[in-house]
Amino acid sequence: MTAHSLQKAPTGKDIMDAQSRIASFIHKTPVFTSKAFDAMSNKSCLLKGEHLQKTGAFKARGAMNAVLIHRDSAQVSGFITHSSGNHGAALSWAAEQIGAPAYIVMPSNAPQAKIDAVKEYGGLITFCDPTLEARELAAAELQRSTGALFIHPYDNYDVIAGQATATLELLQEHPDLDWLFIPVGGGGLLAGASLANYYFGKAKVVGCEPSNADDAYKSFISKTRISVKTPNTIADGLRTSLGVRNFPIILDHVNEIILLSEEELENAWHICLSRTKQFIEPSAASGIAAALKHQSTGKAGIILCGGNMNTSQFALR
Repeated sequence: MTAHSLQKAPTGKDIMDAQSRIASFIHKTPVFTSKAFDAMSNKSCLLKGEHLQKTGAFKARGAMNAVLIHRDSAQVSGFITHSSGNHGAALSWAAEQIGAPAYIVMPSNAPQAKIDAVKEYGGLITFCDPTLEARELAAAELQRSTGALFIHPYDNYDVIAGQATATLELLQEHPDLDWLFIPVGGGGLLAGASLANYYFGKAKVVGCEPSNADDAYKSFISKTRISVKTPNTIADGLRTSLGVRNFPIILDHVNEIILLSEEELENAWHICLSRTKQFIEPSAASGIAAALKHQSTGKAGIILCGGNMNTSQFALR
């Protein structure tokens, strides 16, 4: 059956189709529990290990779905995106699966571990100044010169449908979740999770965002999309502005967005490592931090969105 690019918010069928489409390429990631963390959070928590996904993040799902949908039209000219790292690595990997080139525009301050990952997956990197405007200008110029198809990191319905499959998997195993704690940067994961929950679950959905990059929170409260200005957070994957397509989905299907201090994020990172032995990146700690901070009880799902960070900073002696 021919796949067509989505022109509106994914339906339940679109999410199921995405799951079937990408199944042979990605991992069905494990779910972790910790009695100690349950006691700390006063909830029964299920941690979905997307840090163990292909390319080390949930981004592989959305990128693979978009690449497969467009494989006939873009295999020769390839794909292009701008990304601080995880989506760039995911698109490079996904394009490699079908033998297509991938052009990745990255900010000059991107983490070295994420730069290395893009290169390892065959991505062709162009560096730019660390602003959204610089990213978009560089990507547009590169697109004109290569003819490659632009795949936005999060503001793309095919990508959103792919990201939704992480929460769909969790709900298929645990349909009785009361809460979902989902990191939010550009909003692809949160929009996808909220749609998967709308069609297949019954949980209340909480977006988890650093206080130092609080555009999603401000947008949610004001019901007007606000761009992030000067994000300065250890959660580098959450420094992006909320997407145009993501925002109305989040308004319709997310219950609240909680803000987290840098100290709360760092503490949650250490708790995850010490209690579950799972090595996550700071962005993934946002769900842990929110579950600890949120005054709720019941059964909660937390998406550990990625595990890509520089390990050389950790000396064993």
